[in-house]
Amino acid sequence: MNKKPLIILTGPTAVGKTSLSIALAKAVDGEIISADSMQVYKYMDIGTAKVTIDEMEDVPHHLISEFYPDEDFSVVKFQQYAKKYINSIHERNKIPILVGGTGFYIQAVLYDIDFEENDSDTSYRSELEQLAKTKGSEYLHGLLSDVDPESGQKVHPNNTKRIIRALEYINQTGEPISAHNEEQRKKESPYNYNYFVLNKDRSSLYESINQRVDIMIENGLVEEVKKLMSMGYTKNLVSMQGLGYKEIIDYLEGETSLDEAIRILKRDTRHYAKRQLTWFKREKNIIWIDKDNYPNDLELMDYILKNLKNSGI
Repeated sequence: MNKKPLIILTGPTAVGKTSLSIALAKAVDGEIISADSMQVYKYMDIGTAKVTIDEMEDVPHHLISEFYPDEDFSVVKFQQYAKKYINSIHERNKIPILVGGTGFYIQAVLYDIDFEENDSDTSYRSELEQLAKTKGSEYLHGLLSDVDPESGQKVHPNNTKRIIRALEYINQTGEPISAHNEEQRKKESPYNYNYFVLNKDRSSLYESINQRVDIMIENGLVEEVKKLMSMGYTKNLVSMQGLGYKEIIDYLEGETSLDEAIRILKRDTRHYAKRQLTWFKREKNIIWIDKDNYPNDLELMDYILKNLKNSGI
């Protein structure tokens, strides 16, 4: 029972995590660590639905706008930074709250996953990176699916970095990374944690996603992407392959109309939300919260605080 506290508040994109997380941080004297693979980048505000300074209401936030769009950022780096912030938050006698929708990032911290990084020989990685340039990410994804079908199912065909990491892991160890990750997931968490997953009716969630995309366009997403491109951030960067950026780049480069780019962005964001929910359903000791069952955030907060009290947080 000497484990230190950790609160996780997650759920699919556009479910309403931001405002609730700030209210929760105020209620428990906590600080927020963003578990979002895109909000970590500077200048990428509108397309990532990044929390604004005003919305933060003086609640400290970490891993928001800390890296430039062309800097390397991975789950391993996220884990290192998140653990550092968790320790410093505990030292201040406050409670760390992981907030965001990137399930793999949350899992990496929650179970202190060992990624067994081995950077001594990067020749195979270079070979795979060259293959990605010449034959494309989908070709690499096919290679991964042949040798590690489970990872092939879990990793998106466009996520070149994770595909390369999975192929590299097999090359280094002779074992599929999916088996390693499954073994790591069985570890006991070093934290006394509560893992809340927000959800709501699927049609209502999809409507929220569509509305969010419309608001992003109204707020200047096209101008944000233009500015990033003018700063030299190109479409081959991992950051610029994120939802909301690659679609607008296609429009700006004349590959598609704006209406079509918006339609694709809405569709792909709905698909992403579905994949997020699939991920969370595989996790253990989850507290699912159906937002439709609560008429307002006050009642929802009461439910969350009761759970925290019962677990000694």
